Amino acid sequence: MSTNNQDNKPEAGGPKFQSYWLYAIMSLVLLALVISSLGTGSTPEIDKTRLYQMLEDRGAIVKIDLVNGRTAEIYIDDAKKGEGGPYQDAAAKGLGGAGYDYLLQVSDAGVFSDFLKEAQDNLEIPFKERVRVNPVNRTNYLGEALQWLLPLGIIILIWVFLMRRIGGGAGGPGGQIFNIGKSKATLFDQNSKVNITFADVAGLDEAKEEVIEVVDFLKNPKKYTALGGKIPKGVLLVGPPGTGKTLLAKAVAGEAGVPFFTMSGSDFVEMFVGVGASRVRDLFKQAREKAPCIIFIDEIDAIGRARGKGNMQGGNDERENTLNQLLVEMDGFSTDKGVILMAATNRPDVLDSALLRPGRFDRQIGIDNPDLKGREAIFKVHLKTIKIDPNTVDAFTLAEMTPGFAGADIANICNEAALIAARRNQDSVTLDDFNYALDKVIGGLEKKNKLIHPDEKKIIAYHEAGHAICGWYLEHASPLVKVTIVPRGVAALGYAQYLPKEQYITRTEQMLDMMCMTFGGRAAEQVVFSKISTGAQNDLDKVTKMAYDMTTVYGMNPEVGQVSFYGMSRDSYTRPYSDETATLIDTQVRIMLDQQYQRAIDLLTEKREQMELLATELLDKEVLSRKDLERLIGPRPHDTEVEPQEWAGVIDNAHDPNSNGVVTP
Repeated sequence: MSTNNQDNKPEAGGPKFQSYWLYAIMSLVLLALVISSLGTGSTPEIDKTRLYQMLEDRGAIVKIDLVNGRTAEIYIDDAKKGEGGPYQDAAAKGLGGAGYDYLLQVSDAGVFSDFLKEAQDNLEIPFKERVRVNPVNRTNYLGEALQWLLPLGIIILIWVFLMRRIGGGAGGPGGQIFNIGKSKATLFDQNSKVNITFADVAGLDEAKEEVIEVVDFLKNPKKYTALGGKIPKGVLLVGPPGTGKTLLAKAVAGEAGVPFFTMSGSDFVEMFVGVGASRVRDLFKQAREKAPCIIFIDEIDAIGRARGKGNMQGGNDERENTLNQLLVEMDGFSTDKGVILMAATNRPDVLDSALLRPGRFDRQIGIDNPDLKGREAIFKVHLKTIKIDPNTVDAFTLAEMTPGFAGADIANICNEAALIAARRNQDSVTLDDFNYALDKVIGGLEKKNKLIHPDEKKIIAYHEAGHAICGWYLEHASPLVKVTIVPRGVAALGYAQYLPKEQYITRTEQMLDMMCMTFGGRAAEQVVFSKISTGAQNDLDKVTKMAYDMTTVYGMNPEVGQVSFYGMSRDSYTRPYSDETATLIDTQVRIMLDQQYQRAIDLLTEKREQMELLATELLDKEVLSRKDLERLIGPRPHDTEVEPQEWAGVIDNAHDPNSNGVVTP
């Protein structure tokens, strides 16, 4: 609903005031059209044939006035205008303020005079009885006025219509020009409530505790102020896209029981100077009138970017003016209490430091991707609305299958599984539907009709088998649980799903094993065919970045030393190290990559028989699961029963030279 809480009186700039102007303009235009029609519409217009007939009736035409060389006004003798006669259609004297009886439009005055002379010559009319043309110059003030009023009125009407669309307020989808500086926030109060509550928010237990306290502040402020505490002014929700920031804010609106203003950061941005700051002032003015209340600004980075970066000196930056006004409103010049500002962003690094300081945003709540327990809770929320098969589907199993997934990803998978089950005409959603949905979300739509040459298919099979063998036998590599050479998406000719553990730190030997496993595809091509292909482009991107990170970010190379250049550019102009150090870094990266590539070749040469079994089975079945790997090459030697393992999808789409790289959830 609209937040315009002003009285419905016809004040300047209000809706009724604008309507009066619009009605007045339309009335003037219509009046001008009516007057114009009265002046000319009652006089019959004739052509030259009718004029010739009038000339035949000698004495019928009294005179002809040629007005401005364009219009011939013909006057008929009153004695000839009897009822039933040939001139009964003539206009009455004085009608329309003219007095003439007929009109004839003339294209050229000279041509008309020649026609009149030639017609009277043919009729042999005596010279004394001939009708002559009297040139008349006359100014039509009404016509002149209409020439200006009609276009001007139309332009004004179009302008008013467009400005009503651009502005803010009533009178159309966009509002009115006079309300362009008004806040466009949506207000939820007793008349318009949000149906989302904290029960609909799962996997964000710590964040919920913080915002629940904010809601309690608004409901019972004396509980906290009695001990000398102050109600926080601002709460900033920070996290990656899809983690539930906006959902949590909606839940606050549903639980608070106080007015809730919601607005996007981009709603403050306008092409007119000063509009953004005006909307900020109007928003806080309305909020103070509704206090206690909550203001929520989504994507606040649209107006909260750090000031003074990338702007031309002397230029007027409307976004900075809007941010300055927001800082002033939050800074506490007034002593009003009970207005809490909540905001959300996934780019906290670009926000202005003045916006983040205590006193403005007192609390910054980080919302990250959920862990195993959080994903299970999120699945339980979404599975309530889906008719599942309880014998095969449970939230914990699905949570294990989706490490690294955000809440939006989980919602998408649940929706895809339900659609797939409906497409298959099933009575309920099974685990197979979720598996298919997971494959579709991770790898894209299956391309069953994509034709691949047998030689290329063989290369793809050995490439994927190389990854599988390395992941199976290397201790710290993520073991492969599913591999397929069925094309998916726009680039992937084959993809694999690995089984990583959820961990927050990685040791050197783990990164080296992951590099070796990534080299497994190209190493398999070298071992089997003694040739390499473009299929490893994606793998090379990953291992190169990993090697440079180990050397220049994590300090894992003994020759380069315990240094980190994280966040520093590596180009030749701003890099924080010398040319000798750059040469050393490049040399150590090449040595590291060569060692791991050779290590992959040695491992696959040793396990050549197992790799052949996997490749042959892949060419036959096209899809292999973990059970197939255990049946063909035995159990994974480094598996332990006590370590919890979870399923993550990683696509190996490197077989297409146009691939963008690995897609991870």
